[in-house]
Amino acid sequence: MPLKSFVKARFARGEYLGLHLTIGFLVSALALWILLGITKDVRHNDPITQLDSTLLDWMQIFRALSALGSPLVMMTVAVGVAVFLVISKQRLMLEGWLLAVGGGLLLNNVVKNAIHRPRPHAAAGLYQGWSFPSGHAMGSLIVFGMLAYLLILLGPRNRRAQVAIVGGATLLILAIGLSRLYLGAHYFSDVVGGYAAGMLWLSACISGLEVTRRWRAT
Repeated sequence: MPLKSFVKARFARGEYLGLHLTIGFLVSALALWILLGITKDVRHNDPITQLDSTLLDWMQIFRALSALGSPLVMMTVAVGVAVFLVISKQRLMLEGWLLAVGGGLLLNNVVKNAIHRPRPHAAAGLYQGWSFPSGHAMGSLIVFGMLAYLLILLGPRNRRAQVAIVGGATLLILAIGLSRLYLGAHYFSDVVGGYAAGMLWLSACISGLEVTRRWRAT
């Protein structure tokens, strides 16, 4: 039976025109089918092109979230809050704010230079500085965490508003850390380490402020 022999030969491992050629032909046929299908979809603006736009939008969203934790944004927020505290004559809060932001920056640099962990291979040449701990994760937790504390302390006493402030700050901080992972700028342990270091410093600053504030009130 010639047909049976032909089919059997196509799947024979030892044959020159056997299994390897058959697999190669099937892979090529599948790739050609996918290529033709995508080409058709692209030419006619079919749903897959909408997926392209959606994925691109997600990329831009993560870049924007990452930018919110950048040194430029952190310094802008730091200066803006400092000016507000000066104008509102909140001297103690101003001292605490400057200590939290300035001390956090110093602590991050000290730990980075002590550990000397290189960036992930995918981030080589794209980002400067050492990888551990993540400056974006640590900085955002300190700055936005401290900002939330100030808003609760100086803002309305409404419980729902306070919960919304804490919830919003938490989501923003987590989103910034996630964006650094998504963009390949840090390892997971860099982000977690940044959060841990930031929480350590933020907790110390807020505790010190609370003790000083209550001591001055007595």
